[in-house]
Amino acid sequence: MGVLALLWGSTPLWIRLALNGLPPVQVTVIRCVLGALVLAVLCVSRRQRLPRDRATWRRIFVAAFFCNALPFTLLSIGQQTVGSGLAGVLNATTPLWSLLIGLATGAERRLSPVRLSGLLLGFGGTVLIFDPWQQGRTVGWGALTILGAAASYAVAFTYMQRNLIGKGIPTLSLSTAQLLAATGLTALTLPASGPLHLQVGPTTLIAVAILGIFTTGVTFHLTYRIIADEGATNAATVGYLLPVVSLALGAIVLNEHLGLRIVAGMVVVLVAVALTRQRRTPSAPDAVTSMAPLAQPFE
Repeated sequence: MGVLALLWGSTPLWIRLALNGLPPVQVTVIRCVLGALVLAVLCVSRRQRLPRDRATWRRIFVAAFFCNALPFTLLSIGQQTVGSGLAGVLNATTPLWSLLIGLATGAERRLSPVRLSGLLLGFGGTVLIFDPWQQGRTVGWGALTILGAAASYAVAFTYMQRNLIGKGIPTLSLSTAQLLAATGLTALTLPASGPLHLQVGPTTLIAVAILGIFTTGVTFHLTYRIIADEGATNAATVGYLLPVVSLALGAIVLNEHLGLRIVAGMVVVLVAVALTRQRRTPSAPDAVTSMAPLAQPFE
């Protein structure tokens, strides 16, 4: 989760730099292509095959739309007009959307008061960090697109957990197939983006390369792993860590100032994420039951 937060937390920076030389749709398509190529190379090197049955591919295309094609496009469009503070708060609603969807679909069956407190506290800490009420901007279509992207991620995480993970297909094969599907879906929108920009500066090229290879390919596979290991809501809580990572990197690398309010918000977020990762302590009967199969060979 720490590596995922580190990579994902730098995504807004690379998107902003890439948009200086390319339109949003082209940025989305290129990052999907590069991410898919990276995962395809890893898949071949580990001798893992892509899914072959049509039913699985249909589910992969649904997941690719909600987890890749739609949110990638919405974020690229929204960040053209929305400030970083409001964008950070809206992005941090993904865990809350995931919680609501999980409760509605039955994916979250045992939500303890401690984890619920952590989810709500994490959003509060994010608001404290970004202080959106001081930006003096009205909420327009850009903010709504980012909110839609956050909700789309939550829908995708729950769908992937229920329909793709745990079906006997390696997560690397699933993540590779899904980015390939996302590439095909986003490529359909290229005609609406105008002519392809063939002359871009080195900053744009570097930003797009990092955006595709690391913050799309590697990040997406890590996301699949966490969903498989810990569930959709826990995977979504990484969204609370993103502002902490971006602000910490800014202070360390760029010597940016961190005020008391920001530091307090970062502490709140870290405490909140720790609360969301608390495990339910099994009761005595549960513990005895879980050990019963271990006792059988000795009987």
